[in-house]
Parts: sequence; C-alpha cells; structure tokens
Amino acid sequence: MELRPPRNTLSRRRWLQTGAAGIGALGLADLLRLQAFAAGSAAKPAADACIVLFLNGGPSHLDMWDLKPDAPAGVRGEFQSIATSVPGYHVGEHLPKVAKQMHRFTVVRSMHHRVNNAHALAVYTALTGHDRGDANMIVGQAATDYPTPGAALARLRPPAANVVPSVVLPYLTKEGANGPPQPGFFGGFLGRGYDPLFVLKDPNAADFGVPELALPGEMSTERLAARRSLLAGFGRHDAAALGDSGRTYDQYQQRAFDLLSSSAAQQALELGREPDAARERYGRNIYGQSVLLARRLVEAGTRFVTISWAPDANATWDTHGGNFAKLKGTLLPQFDAACSSLVDDLVDRGLWDRTIVAVFGDFGRTPTVNKNAGRDHWNYCYSLMLGGGGFRGGHQFGASDKTGAFPARDPLVPGDILATIYGQLGIDPTQMVHDQLGRPHRLVAAGNPVADLLL
Repeated sequence: MELRPPRNTLSRRRWLQTGAAGIGALGLADLLRLQAFAAGSAAKPAADACIVLFLNGGPSHLDMWDLKPDAPAGVRGEFQSIATSVPGYHVGEHLPKVAKQMHRFTVVRSMHHRVNNAHALAVYTALTGHDRGDANMIVGQAATDYPTPGAALARLRPPAANVVPSVVLPYLTKEGANGPPQPGFFGGFLGRGYDPLFVLKDPNAADFGVPELALPGEMSTERLAARRSLLAGFGRHDAAALGDSGRTYDQYQQRAFDLLSSSAAQQALELGREPDAARERYGRNIYGQSVLLARRLVEAGTRFVTISWAPDANATWDTHGGNFAKLKGTLLPQFDAACSSLVDDLVDRGLWDRTIVAVFGDFGRTPTVNKNAGRDHWNYCYSLMLGGGGFRGGHQFGASDKTGAFPARDPLVPGDILATIYGQLGIDPTQMVHDQLGRPHRLVAAGNPVADLLL
C-alpha cells in the first residue's frame, strides 16, 4: 500500500511545500496565540503526548480485559484467565506480556455508547466523543465532524519542535473493503489543514519511507533556504496588503519550511536506525512496526499518534466468525508483543510519566458466542485500557454485570475518556473552539474528566 493522502485532498507534500493548504487565518492565529499562552502558563500539563492503539473493528472485552470464568460456556468462551501483576485481577491467557504490566494501567470495564451497527459512527464516537447515534448506511467523514484529538492538539497545543504534530498509521481505515474512509481521524470543523499526517505504507517493508517530509530530488537545503529568503521578501509586502490574513499565511509558510528542513522529523521515521532486536520485540508485522514508529515519533516531539489496527472495518477485530481462532492465532499475540514493548521502552527511556498510552476500539463484542464461533457488535458495555501520563496504575474502574452485558457500576461514555485525556495534555475539554465559519463548538461534545482514573 502506498503512502497517500485521503481522497479529494491536497497531497501532504504539497501542503508542506506551499504552506497554504486548507488552513484559515483565524485558525492559525489562534494556534500561535495559544502556543504563546501555553509557553507562559504556570500550570504544567501532566502529559506531553498520547499514543492510541485503536483496535479498529471492536475488540472482545470478554476475552481480553473482562473475562467471566464463572459464566456459562456460551458466555465465557474458550479462553482461560491468567493472573496479572495486580493481585486479584486477571486477563485473557493470550496476553501474557501485557499481564505483567497491568500495574501500570487502569482498565475501564463500564464503557458504553449508542452505536451498535455502524462501525464508522462508533469509531467517530470513540475518537471524538461526539455520539450521533446509530445508522443503517455507510457513513464517511465530513467537514462538519468534530476533530480528532491530534487535530485539536495541533490547534491548541502544537509541538515545540519542528515535527509533525499528529500522525495516523498504518491505515486510513475504510468502512468496509470498498467503503469510504471512516470519520474520526480528521481535522473536521477545524479544517483540513489540521488533518494528521497519514502514513499509509507498511513500516515493516524494506523500502519504507515518507517522501512527504523529504525535499524534492532537485531541491538542496541551500536552495530551500534561498527560496525561503526570497518568499520572505515578497511576504512582507503581501502581509502589509492583506493584514492579519497575509501575516498568518506567512507564518504558516515558514512553519512548512521548518518541517521540510527538520532532521528530527525525518529521522523519527527512519526505522532502520532501530536495532534488529528492538524491531523483533515489537513484532515484524505492519502493526508491531507501526507501534515502534509511534514511539519514535513521540520521542521526536509529535504530540499524538493513532495506530488504526485494520485496513477496513471488517478485517481484523470485527470477529463475527472465528473469534477465538483469530484472537489466539494473530490478533492477541501481535498486540501483546507491540503494546508490552512500547510500555517497556517508554519506561526505560523516561517517557512513561509524560506519555499517555490508550488502548480501545469502537465497541466490544456480544456476551453470547454465535453459531460461527464468533461474537457480534456490542456497544452496551465494553472495556478499554489507559496508562502513563498521570493515569493510575493497577486500577480497575467500574464493573460490568455477571455476563459482561451492561455496566453494573460507574458507567462512562467515550466523551469522558477523551475529556480526561485532553485534560492530562493541558487542554480544557469544555472550552469553546471555533470552526472555519467562526461558529463555537464545545471541544468534547458530551463528557467530562474522570478524576478517579488519575493519580
């Protein structure tokens, strides 16, 4: 799969090289003003970055985080539970490495929302906190959508270094094999200029690279600097003629030049710099190497990285058939290796306390096993996992009933999780942000930070 931007958008290379694609004067002016405010603020955010391992399709909470060993066979399924590093808490037997790290994580076992049928709307709800309800039709992304958190961070707390503020990899997941890209991964009403960089090429491939952050073959750094100087001269006259709009364009153009000439941004994507042993630990597959790449991006200063774990909604974690065979044979071993290696590296490198690691999907799976040895969509109760960045370790929040069908205590919605993550990253989730037409929107449509998830 080649690296490419979403359909009907400007290419990321053109976005960087022109410094003008899809961003409004008001948006960037706000960005710069808020960046200056953040630099002078006395309040220090608890976290600087977030990595979301998004198990796209709906991971089975009953076979991973919330097993029911005393339930009937048609509910508990085929897997046994194993002890973790938290006394009294057990997870599924095919997560042995993650089990040893549960003292670093909070598991929420009382999640729910309103979307049971449409993956796209469930994904959108999970990644934005905006629950529009269910639908019986294919739904794609729209300019009126709420922004993905990486886009909001790019607007409200951009990185200090000249790196890409937000990245999605390795797939822009489709709503079905031939469907449109799912909503929830884009800049939404903030504008396409706040879309993440979509790295849609296999990081495990021998020829992996991201040419969007490289200069064209005919362009040397010296020539780039000369062009920057020339355009700066023209920009002074343009800014004087156009006022705030012209000045904003000039500032955005300079940012584009910075990114193109940034060695940190380019080196972060060079996985060949990693020792072979490290790459093997994460797993020599597209997902393991994507998680490793996420760690490198965060080390370089990227604020938000999302790994969407499926080429299309039905390809991986959507286990309507063969749930146990797929989890045991591929999905859980790959996730176990990648997630545990990420945690180990963040801890060893002193990044764990300032980096949030969030693991969740669009919903859970049914308490009952169907005739195809699968579990179907289940939005009424599911689980997720949060660690690092000021989240509590060794904690289980909420609870499900005896079959994992409904919350029995402390139900939460995705907006609560997003609001808590935003708060840890130094962003007020209740603030009003303006779209490209100047209309105000609450950053998280519905939901509030949950203090009991935090240290």
